[in-house]
Amino acid sequence: MLWEALKDSVLDTLKLIPFLFAAYLVMEFIEHKTSEKTQKKIEEAGKFGPVAGGILGAVPQCGFSAAAANLYAGRVISMGTLIAIFLSTSDEMLPILISERVAAGFILKVLLLKVLVGIVFGILIDFVAHKREGNSHEHHHHIHEMCEHDHCKCSEGILKSSVVHTIQITLYIFLFTALIRIIIECIGAEQISRFLMDVPFLGEAVAGLFGLIPNCAASVVITQMYLEGLIGFGSMLSGLLVGAGVGILVLFKSNRNLKENLLILGLLYVIGVLSGFTLGLFL
Repeated sequence: MLWEALKDSVLDTLKLIPFLFAAYLVMEFIEHKTSEKTQKKIEEAGKFGPVAGGILGAVPQCGFSAAAANLYAGRVISMGTLIAIFLSTSDEMLPILISERVAAGFILKVLLLKVLVGIVFGILIDFVAHKREGNSHEHHHHIHEMCEHDHCKCSEGILKSSVVHTIQITLYIFLFTALIRIIIECIGAEQISRFLMDVPFLGEAVAGLFGLIPNCAASVVITQMYLEGLIGFGSMLSGLLVGAGVGILVLFKSNRNLKENLLILGLLYVIGVLSGFTLGLFL
């Protein structure tokens, strides 16, 4: 069991490396090759960021959420864009539904709901955040501050700095992913299913908590439980909306503002659970 958990953790982590490396390359390029004026424009371009983030987040992989967390930590994208990506991230849900030959109409409905919830709340969050920042002098950490904090010697070149950042976060993800997989193996998917069945009125809330587990395996379990009739549509949607893969883990590692990270985590959970419960009543 331990060997299987470690092997799966290695494979899952390896899949994330290209996304992490690409994200750091973008961040380092912005830091090294653009002026402060250009960076400011990029940071303020979040007006349409949630729309693009909500759509791109639906691509079936969890690496994008990890990359987005890094980009947010460097203030390349807005909080609303990050939330939109987290809410719409599909990770392993889509491959499972397709492999189980679920009707295309149902798959499309789930994807569209996740994208729409992400876009709507992403825009709303950016609107509120913009109003709040307009009345404060809150300081934000930018890309170069992240680099200095990690002592990665960014002045030696974009490529080297990106590689160093990628290695650091990859090791961090692997250790946490292995721990989560071992815990899931010890508890068992059946026990988790029974727990959700025992609290039917709290199904969305419990599924949302399970979705917070920073691992793509969470979406696998939630989707399979729905397909096996162990949870309802609303519970499944809540868990999948909250589930952002390793994005949350990377956010807490890369973004040093703990209060801000907890706010994002809370918003993700509340939005996911309330949206799943509401939509489950009508769909």
